[in-house]
Amino acid sequence: MKMMIFFIVGLIVHVVFFLSIFDIYFTSPLVHGMTPQRVPLAPPAKRLVLFVADGLRADSLFKPDDNGTGRAPYLRGVIAERGTWGVSHTRVPTESRPGHVALIAGFYEDVSAVAKGWKENPVEFDSVFNESRHTWCWGSPDILPMFAKGATGDHVYTYTYPSEREDFASTDASRLDTWVFDEVKDFLNVAKSNETLLNMLHEEQNVFFLHLLGIDTNGHAHRPMSKEYLENIGLVDSGVAEIVSVMDDFYGHDGKTAYIFTSDHGMTNWGSHGAGHPSETLTPLIAWGAGVQTAQWEGSHKYDDNYLKEWGMETSRREDVSQADIAPLMASLIGIPFPVNSVGVLPLNYLNNSQHFKAESIYANAIQILEQFRVRYNQVVRFSFITPRPLTDSKQMDFVRNARNLIQKGQFDEAIRYCKDLIDQAMEGLSYYHTYDRLFLGSSVVLGFIGWTSYVVLFILKTHASLRKPPTNMHMVTERSLGQIFLCIGLLVALFLMVQSSPWTYYIYCLLPVAVWFSVMREFETLASLVRSVPSLPLSKCFGYFLLVTFGIELLVVSFFYRAMLTLGLVVLGLWPVLSGLYIKAKFRSLSWMLSFNFLLLTLLTLFNSSSYLWSSWRCSPLIRRDRQLFICQMMQVVLCAYILTSTHSSLQLKQGLPLFNQLVSWLTLVSSFLIPLLSSTRLFHRLLSILMSLVCVYLLLSTGYEALFPPVLSWLMFAWINIEQETMNTQGSSNRTELSSTDFAENIDIAKIRQLRLDDIRRSYFFVFFIIIAFFGCGNIASINSFDPASVYCFLTVFNPFIMGGLLMWKVLIPFVIVMCTFESIQVSTQLSSRSIENMTNNGQIKMQEICIIINYLNLSLLFHQHFFFLVKDHGSWLDIGTSISHYVIVMSMTIFLMLLSVMTHILTSKRILIGWKRKMHFR
Repeated sequence: MKMMIFFIVGLIVHVVFFLSIFDIYFTSPLVHGMTPQRVPLAPPAKRLVLFVADGLRADSLFKPDDNGTGRAPYLRGVIAERGTWGVSHTRVPTESRPGHVALIAGFYEDVSAVAKGWKENPVEFDSVFNESRHTWCWGSPDILPMFAKGATGDHVYTYTYPSEREDFASTDASRLDTWVFDEVKDFLNVAKSNETLLNMLHEEQNVFFLHLLGIDTNGHAHRPMSKEYLENIGLVDSGVAEIVSVMDDFYGHDGKTAYIFTSDHGMTNWGSHGAGHPSETLTPLIAWGAGVQTAQWEGSHKYDDNYLKEWGMETSRREDVSQADIAPLMASLIGIPFPVNSVGVLPLNYLNNSQHFKAESIYANAIQILEQFRVRYNQVVRFSFITPRPLTDSKQMDFVRNARNLIQKGQFDEAIRYCKDLIDQAMEGLSYYHTYDRLFLGSSVVLGFIGWTSYVVLFILKTHASLRKPPTNMHMVTERSLGQIFLCIGLLVALFLMVQSSPWTYYIYCLLPVAVWFSVMREFETLASLVRSVPSLPLSKCFGYFLLVTFGIELLVVSFFYRAMLTLGLVVLGLWPVLSGLYIKAKFRSLSWMLSFNFLLLTLLTLFNSSSYLWSSWRCSPLIRRDRQLFICQMMQVVLCAYILTSTHSSLQLKQGLPLFNQLVSWLTLVSSFLIPLLSSTRLFHRLLSILMSLVCVYLLLSTGYEALFPPVLSWLMFAWINIEQETMNTQGSSNRTELSSTDFAENIDIAKIRQLRLDDIRRSYFFVFFIIIAFFGCGNIASINSFDPASVYCFLTVFNPFIMGGLLMWKVLIPFVIVMCTFESIQVSTQLSSRSIENMTNNGQIKMQEICIIINYLNLSLLFHQHFFFLVKDHGSWLDIGTSISHYVIVMSMTIFLMLLSVMTHILTSKRILIGWKRKMHFR
């Protein structure tokens, strides 16, 4: 019971510190209570049409085809004759939702919305649609509803097609765009006979939004270089030309319509998006119509890239913007207030208007951003324990007064420069106060995690190093005094947070370290006993282990940033039998261990060598008839899954859709993979093979190519690890030698055979952590969203569903984890550190090894987390680098929690107890 409480407390500690990520890094950038700012002068346009070609790369639109002609002749003509163009630079994550939020609301989406929903608007924010008089939207049901439900009033109207049409297996995904164009034309035709609608359409400050999803869908299904993707660009170009013609005819060519064509994100060559590759972050922007600067030509260029030459547009003037800058541009063109949450800076070079209008526009833009700074400051104003704020009240007043005076005096160019300087300082202030609590909370979390790690170390030493001593009266007095001291510290911390009006979560993050360190200090006697026993320890060996573990953990930390470091780790681990002297005593298994690392890189001879291990096991412990039948069925299931994978992708290439039979088999395979291993023999290699084949079936269905070889290759390495650990035990002179072929997961081990922890167990635990990292990155770099091909889930579904697809991809990541976890469980059993001990072991002062290994595992991961967190503190690179580091931080914490939970799953997969109960019930019936 005591160990179960310890496990639960450890899980809670890790979950709390995991959730702290959202308060440290994923705090909302949104503030409320600002006064809307608008340009006091008459706008140049009465209405605006926004085209967003989802998933369109800048080079795919601008770059000529092999014949030297443009793929989008109409838009190319707009650039050459009557519009302004450039590249819109997006931010990570390059996904549809944050991209549209940046375009329409002018800010980079609230990252706290990740846990609050996808299709609808989980957080309230202002947008161009909300500020408009009327907005009509056509397109995807995944994008439009969040802007309609986020708007005040009922002036945003959406028209969407059924979500079932967003099928990656569709015969022609460009029909999504055709549907949008046809609906807009029908809408305008109906309006001619509907007086109410006609009057609404002729009002000012109207917005028409056309969301074109076909390009993105074809890119995912066929890749951006495919014929389908490129032809879809031509279809969109023709559709835009037709809509512009229809609009101009509808409004009598009054010249009061502004048009903007852009994209929410790009796409990699393999059909994914989400990370920061230029193919994902560079999107096209073309603006023309009322109030927009006409085509400009120039001989020199301000960009040092080669895109203009590559695109054949050297003489055309290019004006790049940040994606959030498009929102204030749209607001300025039709004369609506800037979205109050926008951090975009108005791109004045896109405006074809007087300097007075430009000065008033950038002034309103500056005041709107300054308003956000004021509100943010009032929200977080507390004790100034970091640095003074960058913009004081007097400086704000001086800026505003001087800018207004310059405009009134007609010094518009000077006023523009002055307002841009104000915007820069206000943005700096916003960033400062957005991260105001980051150092404080981060330090508290690090302090708590170090305390928890220290407590785990002391707990292990107390239990396994004979450091227990009966409590004395002095000990009880000291513990009571410590309790009073830490109670006072907790009260002071709570009072400090109360004075600052901190959120309730801050109390947890700051008070948890107090409780953890109190538990550490209670174990002072254990630490003192350890210090007194130091002279009797093999200091040189302990120090050597300490250096090796420190180097190994640093190697793992660096591998999060440089994957090549894992290769160095594989080389070192491969040479371990030679370095440790084990090769002299066990040449065959040592050689197999070293070769396994080479074949990890070659990935060719895995199945043959794996089968040799299993064949040797079967010779010593033959399978009964029922188990042979089960293995034959599982092998047939692997063949069936290989056929399903090939058949599905062949059907999709022929544009015949996902066959229903293939889909049913895929889902049944996924469900059965959790149950079939429980029917197999509990002999060590027999059960491991059953688990492997069940997992390989699912992994195979989630694979797109040679990555399907990774689980068999990893499994072979795991088999070699089990055998080499057995040889290690034998060379150490273990008196309770057990043959692997006769090892049974369900067998109760005699108390006399259970040994205490050794220094060598630290090495095993490090091997485990290293193999977990290998397993983690072996199936894709999850730190980068675009590393996973959407085609991975096509055997299960092809209609876009982010939650189901995300869940399947997550299970794909966890499958190698389970393989490594089951291997570690096997090593526990084979080295007499089994969790299958009888109940009175706890009464004799022992603890179950499953729980010991959990402690060791997340002890190593905790150390890894500490090192990694300090990397984050020292990181002063670009915001993209910081974002990547944060994602690594999330990964390490998530991995720790997953391992703790997967240990329970591993226990079930390798245990016979559930199967015995099932057998007895069936036999009784």
